[in-house]
Amino acid sequence: MSDKLIEDSVQRLFAAQVDKGLRERAEAGALDAALWQHVCDAGFTLALAASAQGGFAQSWSAAYPILRGIGHWQVPLPLAETMVAALLASLAGFGPLPAGPLTLIEQGRGNRLSLAGGDRDPRLSGVAHGVPWARHADAALLSLADGRLAWLPLRGAAGVRIEPHSNTAGLPSDTLRLEDAGLSAIAANPLLGLAEPVWTLGAIARSAMLVGALESALNQALRYAGERVQFGKPLGRNQVIQHQLALLAGDVAAARVAALVAAADAPDADQRGSASTRFSAAVAKVRAGEAASRGAGIVHQVHGAIGFSHEHPLHFATRRLWAWREEFGSDAHWAAELGRAAITAGAAGFWPAVTARQF
Repeated sequence: MSDKLIEDSVQRLFAAQVDKGLRERAEAGALDAALWQHVCDAGFTLALAASAQGGFAQSWSAAYPILRGIGHWQVPLPLAETMVAALLASLAGFGPLPAGPLTLIEQGRGNRLSLAGGDRDPRLSGVAHGVPWARHADAALLSLADGRLAWLPLRGAAGVRIEPHSNTAGLPSDTLRLEDAGLSAIAANPLLGLAEPVWTLGAIARSAMLVGALESALNQALRYAGERVQFGKPLGRNQVIQHQLALLAGDVAAARVAALVAAADAPDADQRGSASTRFSAAVAKVRAGEAASRGAGIVHQVHGAIGFSHEHPLHFATRRLWAWREEFGSDAHWAAELGRAAITAGAAGFWPAVTARQF
């Protein structure tokens, strides 16, 4: 599956299938089964997974158009979560992958989960907040604090209670309440040297999605500025508007480069990871998060705030910007991690660490 083929497939599928009505139904709590089947048939859900487990073993760079497309077309599916979960599960050797949606949990990040029962009967108890799409997921790929990976069955599983909640975008961000919930599989982290694989790879996925949503918002603002006539001339001829759009375009370009670098540094199904994965994930999430914060304000100002209205499509992109910038670590969180690493490296180690993308 070539990069160009994936990009063309994403364009055809999402442009034809995703519209305002589908997004609104998702925000009302429905998962579109037909669209999910389309992305499965296209091979998107298993794009990153190892071929031994039925996946396509694509690199993150090759799969980048899928993640970017989720943001650009505001696709209301747990596709990114399923792609990352399928990759990690296939590398961990968790057997046949479920055909349904999957979600992700990093122990210790926004949750209070405790493991008991030992390796023979591992069980999980506690509360996990903000679990994306949990109500629709068959299982969760769990990254444990001790460095191991685990499968947590969700659909119909004993000891699992799901409380529906939504993020700023109106998409599922549920609370899991677990009481001796059984783990169906547990294994060592196959990505040696990459701590918190769910948290890190989730940040890379969200960065690519943020870039897609930023590009969509920028395109809508450019189109509106060219069409809207005010005081006898297009709004886009106003120098202040031009300046704001230029700032946004620069932010989008910088975020795109950072996300592409992070994708190139992410480990693939052959476990050809990079020592700079964590560094690049942090930079991408910081750059995309900052661009999201500034960009959402700019595009709504250009639209004269009409993008907040229910009828206008702009808010589908900007509400995702606000939601995704916080998920899998905010820009402030990742900036603090980079800052601590830079201080530890000291003056002599700072520049070599930056050029090597590794503190």
